[in-house]
Amino acid sequence: MESRVTLPEGRYGSSRARPLARRWKWVLTGVGLLLAVAIAFVAYRNLGSAPIESESTGFSPVGSDAVRITFTVNRDEPSRPAVCVVRARVLDGSEGGRKEVLIPPGESTISTVIKSSGEPVTADVFGCSYQVPPYLSTEARPTE
Repeated sequence: MESRVTLPEGRYGSSRARPLARRWKWVLTGVGLLLAVAIAFVAYRNLGSAPIESESTGFSPVGSDAVRITFTVNRDEPSRPAVCVVRARVLDGSEGGRKEVLIPPGESTISTVIKSSGEPVTADVFGCSYQVPPYLSTEARPTE
């Protein structure tokens, strides 16, 4: 036997929730799609492949206050000049010296000497960019 309770009409409201209006469904769907596109764009810019990649291929001490580093640079646009920041590290891991190096168009293997405040034990490439400062540009003439 089934017992069924009947509630008085109008006292507790309707038994089912009212659906959103069609217009609000479309507005919320559009906002959700725009948000998804924005997140995908930011993820692509931040997590996609870098336009310039560098790898240290070797280093050797040059006296007690300098180190020579050799590194390779792979660019998505080899015809553009780039700049890389290289650094020397001392025994405790801190940075002993830093240098900006101009990477001319077309070149991919670079060697340079970094002066250090202490005895360097290693050298590495900190990062590279296409934003070459004017003082490193090959077109800039030295001031007298």
